[in-house]
Amino acid sequence: MTSRDKILDVAESLFARRGYAGIGLREVADASGLSKSSLFHHFRSKEQLYHEVLLRMLRHIEERFAAAAIAAGDSPRAQLERWIDELIDILAEHPTIPRLLLRSIFEEEDAVSPEADATEQRMAQILGDAERLIRRGVECGELRPVSAAHTLQTLIGATVYHFASAEVGEGILGRPLFSADEVARRKREVLSLLQHGLFVSQENPAP
Repeated sequence: MTSRDKILDVAESLFARRGYAGIGLREVADASGLSKSSLFHHFRSKEQLYHEVLLRMLRHIEERFAAAAIAAGDSPRAQLERWIDELIDILAEHPTIPRLLLRSIFEEEDAVSPEADATEQRMAQILGDAERLIRRGVECGELRPVSAAHTLQTLIGATVYHFASAEVGEGILGRPLFSADEVARRKREVLSLLQHGLFVSQENPAP
């Protein structure tokens, strides 16, 4: 592992736990076993480091979606089911990702770097692809005539928030969020929500 990768791994863990404002570069350097000057050799500022962490995370998500053929020529319903299945696997396999995703959405910072712009564009692309997929499902009659934007918000809450909820979520469920049984249960619950609340029944197609 290169020094740069080690810094990114350490920073990802710290940013996920305490957010952008709660982390200093000295702490990242110390936890990486490097001097602060060595860290600055790879990253010119905390802002750049933070957005490089986010960009790496978003690239990983995009690569997983591409490998699962989310954008293939199947029906919107089948694609949406695969999108949910793959997203839940990603979030469950990498516990830092759901917290980073939520923090990147809610935390405010004066982002002016090229990396910040790249992060915003990549996030917008991922969310835009999902919203367009829902809209195509509505247009072809596979999904009920819902608001694509509101439905996407609901799905983010049912997946990203669920795995980011940590002790709160475990307190509600009474079981570990990331256990294999609970991850499988989350998939069943979200797919059931889609099947009964969003997908049009084959026996009773939309008018």
